[in-house]
Amino acid sequence: MSNLFDFQDGEGPVPAHKHPNGGGWVADTAYVSKTAFVGPNARVFGNAQVYDKAQVCDNARVFYNAWVFEDAWASGNAVVRGNAVVRDNARASGNAVVRGNALVSDDALISGNAWVFGNAQVFGNALVCDDARVYDDAWVSGNAQVFGNAKVFGNAKVFGDAQVFGNALVFGDANVFGDDMIEEQMNV
Repeated sequence: MSNLFDFQDGEGPVPAHKHPNGGGWVADTAYVSKTAFVGPNARVFGNAQVYDKAQVCDNARVFYNAWVFEDAWASGNAVVRGNAVVRDNARASGNAVVRGNALVSDDALISGNAWVFGNAQVFGNALVCDDARVYDDAWVSGNAQVFGNAKVFGNAKVFGDAQVFGNALVFGDANVFGDDMIEEQMNV
């Protein structure tokens, strides 16, 4: 049975229901499988899909056409929106934002105030955290880490055990890999 619930997205109250596994609100236009978990303060709305053993916890929001599935989690105040996908064992936590056509997969972690957007991909065991940004068609993979106020964008690729941090900018067609460390004011 549906009730009306306001997801605070400018659409006003819409038909919605509490998910039986966790009690969080799910718009009737969204899909959440019975095996997925939506915590009591979490929200799934628009045409979003959450399925398999995925979890949307705490105050996390999944909306528009976003997908969270397999064993992935969105937690804290994380936002997964647009056509973004968080899958496998990936995590979006803290105040992280994953949006646009971004893909976060494998065992990747997006946390803190980090944003991944555009057509960016973060996968493997990669970590994007603090106030870092990964966007456009950039990739971060392997055991790479992007943190601080660093930005990776354009067609740039950061992989292996590379670290990009501080106020570093990695852009264009740059490749940062192996044990490379790009820091502070360095632009690549």
